[in-house]
Amino acid sequence: METYQLDPLFAELTALRGVGDALAKLMAKACGGNRVVDLLFHLPESYLDRRQRSLIRDALPGQMVTLEVDVIRIERPQSARQPTKVSVSDGSGFADLVFFRSFPEAKLRPGTRVLVGGKIDDRRQIAHPDHIAPAGQPDKFPSVEQVWPLTAGLFAWHLRKPIAEAVGRVPEDVPEWHDPALLRRENWPSFNAALRGLQLPTALPAPELRRRLAYDELLAGQVAIGLMKRRNRVRPGRPLIGDGTLRAQALAAFGHDLTAAQREVLHDIDADLAAPRRMMRLLQGDVGSGKTLVAMMAMLRAVEAGAQAAIMAPTELLARQHARTLAAISPVPVALLAGSVTGRERTRVLDGLADGSIKIAIGTHALVQDGVAFQDLALAVIDEQHRFGVNQRLMLGQKGEQADMLVMTATPIPRTMLLTQWGEMQVSRLTGKPAGRQPIRTTTHSLSTIDTVIAAVSRALAQGARVYWVCPLVSESETTDLAAVEARFAHLVERFGDKVGLAHGRQDTSVREAALADFAAGRTQLLVATTVIEVGVDVPAASVMVIEQAERFGLAQLHQLRGRVGRGSAQSFCLLLYADDMTETARKRLALLRQTEDGFRIADEDFRLRGGGDLLGTRQSGLPGWKIADPETDEGLLHMAGRDAEALLERDAKLTSERGRAIRLLLRLFDRIEAFRTLNSG
Repeated sequence: METYQLDPLFAELTALRGVGDALAKLMAKACGGNRVVDLLFHLPESYLDRRQRSLIRDALPGQMVTLEVDVIRIERPQSARQPTKVSVSDGSGFADLVFFRSFPEAKLRPGTRVLVGGKIDDRRQIAHPDHIAPAGQPDKFPSVEQVWPLTAGLFAWHLRKPIAEAVGRVPEDVPEWHDPALLRRENWPSFNAALRGLQLPTALPAPELRRRLAYDELLAGQVAIGLMKRRNRVRPGRPLIGDGTLRAQALAAFGHDLTAAQREVLHDIDADLAAPRRMMRLLQGDVGSGKTLVAMMAMLRAVEAGAQAAIMAPTELLARQHARTLAAISPVPVALLAGSVTGRERTRVLDGLADGSIKIAIGTHALVQDGVAFQDLALAVIDEQHRFGVNQRLMLGQKGEQADMLVMTATPIPRTMLLTQWGEMQVSRLTGKPAGRQPIRTTTHSLSTIDTVIAAVSRALAQGARVYWVCPLVSESETTDLAAVEARFAHLVERFGDKVGLAHGRQDTSVREAALADFAAGRTQLLVATTVIEVGVDVPAASVMVIEQAERFGLAQLHQLRGRVGRGSAQSFCLLLYADDMTETARKRLALLRQTEDGFRIADEDFRLRGGGDLLGTRQSGLPGWKIADPETDEGLLHMAGRDAEALLERDAKLTSERGRAIRLLLRLFDRIEAFRTLNSG
């Protein structure tokens, strides 16, 4: 089967009968895309078994029921604002069918017997029944009804006909992309049969139908990752060989040896840099594990080889912090390029990058602007990479002709996300902490004991400690939470006076950065803040972290915030304040934080407790990029798909065999466009 036969599935939703622009917009919001294929894979979240008949006397308020009843009488409204009521009975009791809009008079004549489906309320009423059919014609009444995820203004009846038409657009002769032995072993039907059984059921679908489609999606993802891995292995690069002199000088200035974990990760990076192919490596470093030093060692390797290196950070605050850290130990000058760098200094930096006199650049997205040219960029480092768009990340690498790329994150990534989102990259994990740092003592406290916590903070301040006090600030209730932050600030100022500073995201950048600078310099000792301090704030003297309403934060975010202390040699403390009515899931989060500082364990547990979410972004539930599969609950299928994809590509790397050509269709169905480009580019 040729690829073009799938084209009808990639038409816009308005190509379906009865779908106008307004309805298409609602449908796109619900199913995550504006094409027919997006609607096709918008599967029901549950099903109603309409074959089960209820008695009126047994029906519970709020229950979806199917009743076989006699129409007793019709009460017509006295005014247009009143509903039409149809009184019905099945011998066990009476109920009313209520219609505020059009009334199906032809179906509900007194004396007739009908099947009625809908939700019954505590007054034995069904408002606007979902289905009505003559009792003698049960074939006109659905036996099983789909319950799709919806959005405001969109109803199930909007979707039934468009989804049926979408299913009808799938060609009957779609070739099978799975091994027949696998289908027999798992008792899986064909792709078409699985799709029809889930979207247009005549009976409650068996679990095997969804598992079949979930495996289709996971296999598409794993084949795409496998293809990109092979592309990365053969992409031309150049060996970067150094003599170690600059590294030795940097370590001498740093004053400590590399940790065992840093040496191991650097060994992996050095092997990549020395190879005649371009490096694509993801470096996961837990909070305080020393990623920046590893990045510095990698960049100095490029400089020793006679080339340039650059590190791009998502905020100017973080870029300036990197610049200070690296300038203190770098044996070669480093330059900062950010939005605030203007005039002569900006001209100096741009000229130095272009003529090669500046070997190491640190900056924000300003590094990828059109006017920035490097003489010979050999290594691009992306820090907190999830905060950049894919294009921005690629653009820095494209500033050099065959530049190696190292991307870093301080948010440990769950194993499942590594397999599904980052599988095309080589991955290194940096564990442990640099020498001299002590474990952070983490305790939990009810908000009702806040006076005791403030007294403990007072004692710490008297001993010269620096303290963070973090309040939640989330977009859903930003105004209320901002008031709470400012109220807490005012409360603490009453107690501690000008020792207290304030930093939050609604301040002007200059005001916020001044507050952070005052805290770092010790001009203030207690910083009341929102999560603006989560990443990129490095104050080694800070030793106490108080997080108010800690139950409102995710585990990974709490771990990041806790990592703002414990960065010096002093014993550090993290106090988690919680509301007494917190959920059981929140209770488990806080208990885990007391038990461990292992960010990788915490990330895996956060994934399990929250159902994934975009842990590296802003979404709070559902692993991004997946329509059918849940790579956490389908973890067994995910591993199976990984083995299947690897075996397939070992035999048929170009996907030219009969099964390979079918897999190409699978890649297109599930939007693995990058894999197509890889195949087409050879």
